[in-house]
Amino acid sequence: MKKYEEKTEVLEKIANGITWWIGSIPSLIAHTLFFIISFLLPLVGLVEFDKMLLILTTVVSLEAIYLAIFIQMSVNKSHEKIEDIQEDIEDIQEDIEEISEDIEEISEDIEEINEDIEDIQEDIEEINEDEDEEDHSERAKNVMLKSNVSSNKNEIKVLKDKIQELQDKIDELKNE
Repeated sequence: MKKYEEKTEVLEKIANGITWWIGSIPSLIAHTLFFIISFLLPLVGLVEFDKMLLILTTVVSLEAIYLAIFIQMSVNKSHEKIEDIQEDIEDIQEDIEEISEDIEEISEDIEEINEDIEDIQEDIEEINEDEDEEDHSERAKNVMLKSNVSSNKNEIKVLKDKIQELQDKIDELKNE
């Protein structure tokens, strides 16, 4: 099996080389020179014109047959490559579809995360509002306590003054 594959590869390389050479400028020059020489040979008298046409027609026909075979081999090889490329394209399209689905899932996840973030922000705002209310309550209590302390100071002062008066009266009474 390996020998057959190796021989096939060698023949394919030769066919590719011939196909490449036939489609090149050197081939165009060689064919042109061959035809010019073919038509000059009867003029010079080396070959009869009918024999030259017979040989030229036979050579050109054989060349055309082999060229058709080589060209068909190239077409077949190109067709195989195109099929491989189409399979690759289908695989890539499947991958793109999977990636698109993944992107959609990620987008949904991002939306859910954004909603969760919004909920957390609302919770934080509520906590801040609660803390603000607690702060206001505390401040109100402190203000009330301070005002109570101020009024209590005044009352204490008044009481101290009265105690002092009473103390003075007691002292007077003791002196009398």
